[in-house]
Amino acid sequence: MNFWRILLPVGLLLLAPIFARAGGDEVVVIYNSQLPESKAVAEHYAAARSVPADHVFGFGLTTNEIITRADFTDFLQHPLADRLEACGLWTFGEADSPPINGLVQPPGIRVVQSKIRYAVLCYGVPLKIAPTILPEEPSTKTMPPEFRRNEASVDSELAWLPLLKEKIPLTGPLQNPCYLCTNRATLNCTNGILLVSRLDGPTADIATHLVDKAMTAEATGLWGRAYIDARGIARQSPYYLGDEWMLASAEIARELGFETEVDTNEATLPDTFPMSHIAIYAGWYAFDPCGPFLAPQMEFMPGAIAYHLNSFSADTVRSTTHNWCGPLLARGATCTMGCVNEPLLVLTPNIAACLEDLANGYTYGEAAWAAQPALSWQSAIIGDPLYRPFHKPPAELHARLTRTHNPLLEWSFDRLICLDLLHGLRAPALAAFLANLPLTAQSAVLSEKLANLYEEAGKPSSAIAAWQTALQLNPSPQQRLRLRLTLGEKLMVAGRTNEAAEDYRALVAEAPNYPGRNRLDEKLKALEPKPIAK
Repeated sequence: MNFWRILLPVGLLLLAPIFARAGGDEVVVIYNSQLPESKAVAEHYAAARSVPADHVFGFGLTTNEIITRADFTDFLQHPLADRLEACGLWTFGEADSPPINGLVQPPGIRVVQSKIRYAVLCYGVPLKIAPTILPEEPSTKTMPPEFRRNEASVDSELAWLPLLKEKIPLTGPLQNPCYLCTNRATLNCTNGILLVSRLDGPTADIATHLVDKAMTAEATGLWGRAYIDARGIARQSPYYLGDEWMLASAEIARELGFETEVDTNEATLPDTFPMSHIAIYAGWYAFDPCGPFLAPQMEFMPGAIAYHLNSFSADTVRSTTHNWCGPLLARGATCTMGCVNEPLLVLTPNIAACLEDLANGYTYGEAAWAAQPALSWQSAIIGDPLYRPFHKPPAELHARLTRTHNPLLEWSFDRLICLDLLHGLRAPALAAFLANLPLTAQSAVLSEKLANLYEEAGKPSSAIAAWQTALQLNPSPQQRLRLRLTLGEKLMVAGRTNEAAEDYRALVAEAPNYPGRNRLDEKLKALEPKPIAK
């Protein structure tokens, strides 16, 4: 899965082969001491992930989402580096300096030993750094005008904190030395990067429970469906890169064994599109939530990864209706990422890189930063950085769910069947297996899967019967909508118009506020018996 690894050529640092762990002792937790809720989030996370007490730091900061450059420098950036050094978590020393945006640098002072790799910013820590007037920096002379800016996300500006004693330009982006790295051990402070993420969102309660949902998914698996919303952009378009990331994300989701739906219409997903049991969502391009994301309730699964590519997706994380990061978290996503200001497409997060690294066992903090082309720029990473959704193989998870009689076992069977199909097993054989599995008779998920297998095997009547069975097995609200819509369409194709009309009437009764109600009414009108001519 390397065909999509493109974009900026990056001159890597001297990447030492450091053993990569993923425990609370590798984390520092940072909260805003001016906000009690911020400290509470920090304490909850530290307890959940066994972060040592002396790794939890409070700093007096503005409670606004935006902070001035001077306050960022004086009250967060330099004090944090000083605390890390004073606590013995960092050792600065002379070392060969990395190239800065391709320019060779003389040796300098940087982190040469580190006991930590992650920094967790808690609810109440500012999100973005305001632009300011700075002396002209030499590197700006050859920089494209659109990059001659110094506003940035707090996350991205702290990410290069190990290089604080170097002369790092503040204008424009800084190439991420670990972008697209293939060894998670290289994502280390001694290689110039601190893995910064935040536990944040519209409320402190939402921020608090991000770690709980992540740990639930680690224990019992990330299950559900993947939804990828591409735009059908032509390859020759300068915006095709965004679609390439989306389409690659779909392939990765399929290879992980997820039921994956891909939309390639230019518009975003319509409000009539049911999204159930969401494990992975990636899409673009709208400024605010729209379509199915306006539904009163969304069905994000514990551990769900959600991302919408937009230049201002993290302009605020406090809103439940504007931009994308806040609304996705408010609707149940466990982790997301976005941009606080215009990054330009080429410097937005590479969601395909993130998903592939997660599939390869990276933590969310590692995968998210290996997917960022730039530091000192606009990206904000939200979620538990230690979250590893795919560190347990499917067979191990399946055995555990079987032993504990966990209701998620239905999803494990679904995933294993998807993987079998991917590896060449035929639909008729898998349909026979699923039809004889006792759990199928109790599961809307597996009955729907059986219907899909029957359809693929060329057995439309059996498929219709399985969809009808699934409707009787307590499907989720959005799954019920999908089943009704699919069943109505298949009954029409089979010429069973009376049953199709009955199905559509049931849909209207079950979901009176369904956005596609007018279209359903038209279908029902067309299905009404015609008066016999006299």
